Amino acid sequence: MVTLETPRLILRRWREEDIAPLAAIHADPEVMRWIRDGSVRDEQQTRSGVQAWESEWEAEGFGLFAVEIRSTGELAGFTGLSVPHFLPEVLPAVEVGWRLGRAHWGRGLATEAAAAAVRFGFEERGLERIVSIAQVGNDASERIMTKLGMRPVRETVNPTCGRRVRVHAVSSSEYARGLSRAPEA
Repeated sequence: MVTLETPRLILRRWREEDIAPLAAIHADPEVMRWIRDGSVRDEQQTRSGVQAWESEWEAEGFGLFAVEIRSTGELAGFTGLSVPHFLPEVLPAVEVGWRLGRAHWGRGLATEAAAAAVRFGFEERGLERIVSIAQVGNDASERIMTKLGMRPVRETVNPTCGRRVRVHAVSSSEYARGLSRAPEA
């Protein structure tokens, strides 16, 4: 099983005991504000999501990691790679994404986690390009994308919810030149 470590985080596969804390993150309307139509998710929806993410690991050789705080063992949320099936116009593509509980915002943890996932995608999985997709107005996520060396490449509408989204991307050659190597701490 793949486990990644950064100075402050452990990125690992999912465990049963992660469901309740992740469901609490998904129940926060402020966390979910920029996710699809902004609806919160309950524990069963969270469990189904984790099962789908684990299936993607098996099918693709990459997926979404549980993000654990090294010093406390607390689940902070997730980051990792997935195929953005919800936005067919960008396929084929692999997206880096993240979602952290509000208690973990504003400390650079999402950037640290996402940078590790991007590095894994390019260096361990040999991806040619990684995208990230944010709803227009989600400035915090777009700042992370910029720190990852990504640049905006298109604006469109998410067909699952009708909200405008901006797609950012970075290529393996840009990554290799060091344009996307965000600081880990």
